[in-house]
Amino acid sequence: MLELSSLESECFYWARRWEVGSAWEVVQISTVFGAARDYWTVASTGSDVHRMVDDYEFLVRIAMPKALILHPQQAAE
Repeated sequence: MLELSSLESECFYWARRWEVGSAWEVVQISTVFGAARDYWTVASTGSDVHRMVDDYEFLVRIAMPKALILHPQQAAE
């Protein structure tokens, strides 16, 4: 499990709430209420629901895929 101190804002993670029977879900560390760590919340993917970071345990950060960038001439071919 990840330590809360290792979380990064605006990144996505596999996480689950500390409730019995909670399922793993993809969440985002949100700064909608402020950029300082004290104001970060957890936003459930596909929802406008925000919860406290302490309400979750975090398994792993989800890496963003690297985009394939083509030169305009290559894209036209």
